[in-house]
Amino acid sequence: MSVELNHTIVLARDNRKSAEFLAHILGLELGREWGPFIPLTLSNNVTLDFATVDHDVPLQHYAFLISEDEFDQVFGRIQAAGITYYADPHGKRPGEINHNDGGRGMYFNDPAGHGMEVITRPYGSGS
Repeated sequence: MSVELNHTIVLARDNRKSAEFLAHILGLELGREWGPFIPLTLSNNVTLDFATVDHDVPLQHYAFLISEDEFDQVFGRIQAAGITYYADPHGKRPGEINHNDGGRGMYFNDPAGHGMEVITRPYGSGS
């Protein structure tokens, strides 16, 4: 059986603001708005479909596996924008990155408050 994640809906108070934020940080282009959704397609063709809702947004966590070069670019954009980042998911190590599994990683929040993570090595893949 071949099962792949095709898309998921990311709830936000302002779908455009959240979609543009993540597209900028990750260095990606937004897709064309489709109905109530603004899509952001990742390199493995999974689409994050941002949708505006008029109620409290339950916070979610989204982790992105990127290359070392991409990490440098993402890190530079986060620093240039003055976005607070953390080495840990609980926000106890602000202004630090982690080196889990011999790679690099960090956490930051998007405008809706979702916990975003970028890593250069999958968990359990290294020393």
